[in-house]
Amino acid sequence: MLKFLKMKLKKLLLSIAGLLAFAMIFAQTPDIDIIRGNYTQNVPIITTSVPFLIIAPDSRAAGMGDAGVATTPDANSGHWNPAKYIFSDKELGVAISYTPWLRRLVPDMNIAYVSGYKQLDKENAIAASLLYFSLGSITFTDITGGTIRDFTPHEFAVDFSYSRLLGNNFSGAVSLRYIYSNLSGGVTNSGAEAHPGNSVAADVAFYYKGKDFKVGDMKSRMMWGLNISNIGNKISYTSNEQRNFIPTNFRTGIGYMMELNEYNTLLLTVDMNKLLVPSPPSYLKDSLNQYVYDDNGNQIIAYGKNPDISVPAALFSSWSDAAGIVEPFRRDETTPNVLKEEIAEIMWSIGVEYWYNKQFALRTGYFHEHQYKGNRKYFTIGAGLKLNVFGLDFAYLIPTAQQHPLQNTLRFTLTFDIAGLADESN
Repeated sequence: MLKFLKMKLKKLLLSIAGLLAFAMIFAQTPDIDIIRGNYTQNVPIITTSVPFLIIAPDSRAAGMGDAGVATTPDANSGHWNPAKYIFSDKELGVAISYTPWLRRLVPDMNIAYVSGYKQLDKENAIAASLLYFSLGSITFTDITGGTIRDFTPHEFAVDFSYSRLLGNNFSGAVSLRYIYSNLSGGVTNSGAEAHPGNSVAADVAFYYKGKDFKVGDMKSRMMWGLNISNIGNKISYTSNEQRNFIPTNFRTGIGYMMELNEYNTLLLTVDMNKLLVPSPPSYLKDSLNQYVYDDNGNQIIAYGKNPDISVPAALFSSWSDAAGIVEPFRRDETTPNVLKEEIAEIMWSIGVEYWYNKQFALRTGYFHEHQYKGNRKYFTIGAGLKLNVFGLDFAYLIPTAQQHPLQNTLRFTLTFDIAGLADESN
């Protein structure tokens, strides 16, 4: 039997979590048990494989509460809304981002992101990116403690995007993504041989850049964005072919930009996110708080729907398949409220960005998730500096409800205006 040998207990726990397919980094809290009539029911939390795909990879959006679908374009727009590339005032750009992960516990986990785009003309643009997640090093040993080998669990996604102008102020984009996830290095678990997970996914995005209008003496503009990302097949890590959903995500939002005067600009933005994967049902428990099974040995669903469905079906059913038992309800209430729980599954991001003379930026934001759906709540702050051909952005996260993997961590992004660099060299 294989087992992990770790130098620190905390890292051992992280490694075991990796072998269990890294169940959902974001779902920090367990299912909550509440009383329904004569039974105790659990409030299920949505989990997916490869959750690194929806972690904010760049420091600009991270400084604005993870809002980015309807902001102004930059080199990192591929993650948030690739349709924005058409409206960039730069023809060619590249960005490199680095995010330490769980830095308070281990020194060698991080997320790296490289993205770039090229405007082919005024109506077409292409882009590509690489998102890489390293989970640190692990030492595998045999039962006697002898070292078998070292392994570094890792995941990555490679994207290619095409954006096109669809109207004077409206654009669309599609992205294709290859996803690779190797968390166990081929370790056999419960008789099932483990292997890396692979998947292919697509994004469909739209962006509207409104016309300028006046509010008093201020020139203003409204923006809107929509991105349905990670529409792809389920992923499997073991030979028994048990397959899990990847984090298909619906993101939409609005942005409002104001030019306060010649030197000062303010951007306000709000994003709404919802995972388009099945909501886990609440399984029936008896008065002794034990799960109830049918004659075939399957758990009986008390509220909600069977989550074993196809990816296309989940895109539509995920809007109405919740168990409907999220509090606050009366403890004796037995009628599920599906709409209320579906609303509870929506995550909100609010962001503010201030620019002085288009050279120095200050950012702040807030991210909110329902307490029974992950309970991630945090403020973010950030800053940016833009010079002639490159820019540097920083972000910092301050949790308000529970511990977060990125708290006490400084994240940064370096951007390059390649076209401007070429002009300076001439």
